[in-house]
Amino acid sequence: MRTLRLDDVTLTYLVDGAMAMVKEEFLNGIPASYWAEHPDAVMADGRVAMSAGGLLVRRGDHRVLIDAGYGPARDTTEWAEVNCGALLETLAAVGDSPADIDVLALTHLHIDHTGWAFLPDPGESARPTFPNASYLVSAEELAPHEHGIHPPGSSPVERVIEPLGKVCTTFADGQEVAPGIVAVITPGHSAGHTSYVVTSAQGRQVVVFGDAFHVPAQLTNPGWASRPDVDTERVLTARARITAELEMPDTLGFGCHFGDQAFGRVTRDDAGRPSWTPVPAVALFPTPRTC
Repeated sequence: MRTLRLDDVTLTYLVDGAMAMVKEEFLNGIPASYWAEHPDAVMADGRVAMSAGGLLVRRGDHRVLIDAGYGPARDTTEWAEVNCGALLETLAAVGDSPADIDVLALTHLHIDHTGWAFLPDPGESARPTFPNASYLVSAEELAPHEHGIHPPGSSPVERVIEPLGKVCTTFADGQEVAPGIVAVITPGHSAGHTSYVVTSAQGRQVVVFGDAFHVPAQLTNPGWASRPDVDTERVLTARARITAELEMPDTLGFGCHFGDQAFGRVTRDDAGRPSWTPVPAVALFPTPRTC
């Protein structure tokens, strides 16, 4: 768990847990030659370590949480081992409670980003985990679900999608969703996948890009798709847009699946290829879950 201070804004990665991805399944667009040439990018068993969680943005007394982690999950599937469920613990560890969150802004509606959005309520429908928060999602992301279409990887309908539809507010591209936080619609991974640009009082920025990139290698090679991407052509457009944002002056990025390299910036090598360069961020606690 790391935190970064930018002027009047503090950004803290609330780690929910760990995922060990079967690269041939989940990252099926990345050639085997890349992994052979970059043994440091895989675990000893050949799987790729990824994190899950949410980004807590503090500005004065205001609290915005971008994404809600995977939720309580301990499972092994054909594409990953998952060990998650610590987000509320990590939120408490940094001195906040669910009631302190003013806004929950979702990048998209896949299960590893909505897991803690709602809590089961015996005998009743699910209730918001963050009782005082406005729940926000892009109109484009919600639209398929409103028409009864639930793409693969989507959150459970009864536990997340239906209660979300009752309480959420939708937004469009370029809209300010909280003070100093603007939504950038970057579809491709999902119908209305959203990135967020957080701007400090002095104009410094952090681009929170959700699943536009799952691993740093995709910044250098934007054509390398991930299996859950619903529209690979739009993914290319989204990645080009986010890379351009990341190359703006005084701009950093946040990748929720990048593990201990979650905060970084885009630099270019001698051949002009972009790459991810981690930036110093204060380590608060060790990872709460491992695979």
